[in-house]
Amino acid sequence: MNEQPKFSSLTSAGTPVGTEPGYMPGFGNDFETEALPGALPQGMNSPQKCAYGLYGEQLTGTAFTAPSHQNERTWCYRIRPSVKHVGRFHKIDVPYWKSAPCVDPDVISLGQYRWDPVPHGDTELSWVTGMRTMTTAGDVHTQAGMAAHIYLVTASMEDTYFFSADSELLVVPQEGRLRFCTELGVIDLEPKEIAILPRGLVYRVELIDGPARGFVCENYGQKFELPGRGPIGANCMANRRDFKTPVAAFEDRDVESRVIIKWQGQFHETTIDHSPLDVVAWHGNYAPVKYDLSTYCPIGAILFDHPDPSIFTVLTAPSSVPGTANIDFVLFRERWMVMEDTFRPPWYHKNVMSELMGNIYGEYDAKPQGFVPGGVSLHNMMLPHGPDNEAFEKATFADLQPNKLDNTMSFMFETRFPQHLTPFAATEAPLQDDYIDCWDSLKKRFDGTPEGNWTD
Repeated sequence: MNEQPKFSSLTSAGTPVGTEPGYMPGFGNDFETEALPGALPQGMNSPQKCAYGLYGEQLTGTAFTAPSHQNERTWCYRIRPSVKHVGRFHKIDVPYWKSAPCVDPDVISLGQYRWDPVPHGDTELSWVTGMRTMTTAGDVHTQAGMAAHIYLVTASMEDTYFFSADSELLVVPQEGRLRFCTELGVIDLEPKEIAILPRGLVYRVELIDGPARGFVCENYGQKFELPGRGPIGANCMANRRDFKTPVAAFEDRDVESRVIIKWQGQFHETTIDHSPLDVVAWHGNYAPVKYDLSTYCPIGAILFDHPDPSIFTVLTAPSSVPGTANIDFVLFRERWMVMEDTFRPPWYHKNVMSELMGNIYGEYDAKPQGFVPGGVSLHNMMLPHGPDNEAFEKATFADLQPNKLDNTMSFMFETRFPQHLTPFAATEAPLQDDYIDCWDSLKKRFDGTPEGNWTD
């Protein structure tokens, strides 16, 4: 049996927390945290000799010359520098994790698609081997676009570690709990929470209870940030204080370890003789973070009309085109519907953005049948979609009293790029072949009169 990891950490107040994770509130803050007292230099970043015999090293998430409000970097004080955490690389095959461009000429991505939850099966799967790519968009080589994955985890990574040089990962659990043991601290994650793992961050994923399944948005482009609230002002939607960044925690273990790296869509591995999770102290604003989706405060109409779904944006990754996202992460959770003389579900539309949706729990109001927890749907760019006939009939003929949408949480990965189905999504994932038929029973109600034919 492998030696169990031994984490040592202190909160910013100096309270020992052992192997249990501790957190600091805020999003994009300049944090500082140390797992041993006095390990963090004060008044400078790179002393000639660091305390405890540590090495100073900077992890940068943006170009050195990025504008100050966008500049992201973290100074780490670690037992060994990162050059000791890699050796000679060997390519390995991770067949189900795909990167853009991934366009199979035999796969038709043009269409409205929906899948049942991907089952776990009998194979032992880790965070890396259990990743199943559903769609890709853009180009990983030019750092634009995204990929959408389902993760299936039935086993911890043991003495195996991973980092992506291609992307940051937005993790959305749907069942089971995971522990992310990262260079900068420990994050425990469960359904109704999300986590962001920055590009270049080394981590190991452990199964707390399982099996675990969820969704991942792999962001090739600019980092996720909070959307501008505009006239909404300073409050509501996702508030910065509800995001949690882990306090410093480190491992000092001399044990053979495997490090897997994703770089330009390819996977490589290297072997080292120690754990790479050896950051004893750090300060900066480039760090992993988690967020409790139940703290998202939705904004909505209180008189008439149904607002654009962008009002439910939790996080956005901007593109070079103002107002057009590389990715938006949008949340549809419990909320009150009170509008008068209004068709309250999402209206029918065609969109320049492509929309991949996932159901965390409950029932989505525009698709009450078939879109089940763990399921996924895709409505690609400029393809019409909207409520099925059951949702349309219910909303059209309802007595419009205040109504609370309860026990519901779905989300959307929305991108400016068309999303291409992978061979797995087209041939192996449990595709609902009859999904397109959900609109067949919509009736023609035009009869040439101003009143229209609104009889049942």
